[in-house]
Amino acid sequence: MRVAVYYSNSDLRLEEMPVPGIGPGELLVRVEASGICGSDVMEWYRADKVPLVLGHEIAGQVVKAGEGASRFKEGDRVVVTHHVPCMACHYCETGHETACDTLRSTSFDPGGFSEFVRVPAINVERGTLYLPDSVSYEEGSFVEPVACVLRGQRQANLRPAASVLVIGSGISGILHIMVAKALGAGRIVATDVVDFRLETALQLGAEAAIGGLDDVPASFRQLNDGRGADLVIVCAGAPAAIDQALASVARSGTVLFFATTRPEVSIPLAINKFFWRNEVTLTSSYAGGPRDLRAALELIRAGRLPVVETITHRLSLVETGRGFDLVANPQESLKVIIEPQK
Repeated sequence: MRVAVYYSNSDLRLEEMPVPGIGPGELLVRVEASGICGSDVMEWYRADKVPLVLGHEIAGQVVKAGEGASRFKEGDRVVVTHHVPCMACHYCETGHETACDTLRSTSFDPGGFSEFVRVPAINVERGTLYLPDSVSYEEGSFVEPVACVLRGQRQANLRPAASVLVIGSGISGILHIMVAKALGAGRIVATDVVDFRLETALQLGAEAAIGGLDDVPASFRQLNDGRGADLVIVCAGAPAAIDQALASVARSGTVLFFATTRPEVSIPLAINKFFWRNEVTLTSSYAGGPRDLRAALELIRAGRLPVVETITHRLSLVETGRGFDLVANPQESLKVIIEPQK
């Protein structure tokens, strides 16, 4: 089968690999849609692990089911998630499945930028969902990223009618805008340094947009009756974005650090300013758990998240290198979907 092998953001090679064999409880899935995630282009994170077949936002069709995989059969349309929890450890039992060691060590074989993947039995059991006929494969590929967003907003305790500032309107920021709107947030304001993304944010749920190089805290307060944001969601890894977030949060508000930074980035905190009288909460999130995946699929199935409107490029497997360039240098792209069967 054909696979797109990652060596660097500028070096992806179309190579041949045997179709994976499957064992008891496993599935062989033909990949129909695989989204490129912002984390896929973090070269500093991948450098000591290459070559790799990446791709973890997938939807496809079962072509073979191993003995014991009785929930699924050939022809079933499915969403498959790469990280699944054990559901028995301290973290899982206290509702923090994404801190589970098992979740952080599981995956399918190889990544989703390939024609077929082998789904291990634990992923079949805890991370594979039926894709309704009314949901396209490309919509299905959004289940994992939307689940991550849902968990982040749950972690941040998003309240109905809360004011929300989303710093960075790449695909993660846009999905946060869409989900916050679907969950009943009040005023939603987006920022970015790319005009195309600001325009998209306004089309998909933001009430207002602020240029990322402007005075974001002052501009937001002007829009929000002089108050800061109840929830600030940081979807950009630049230190300036973090500074803007800390300066924009309201008393009793929350800052959700959703995007990662380079590993050397650290920030000083004025403890009294944020925590003594102002009761600001700083939190973070990672990945999505099983309940988030189910909730994400239901939001998409119900038509409450028009995720297809975020897709700017649909590319074949041979064009994966171009897709990575579009995501790494996102001036005119938002969501890039690879269609491995083309």
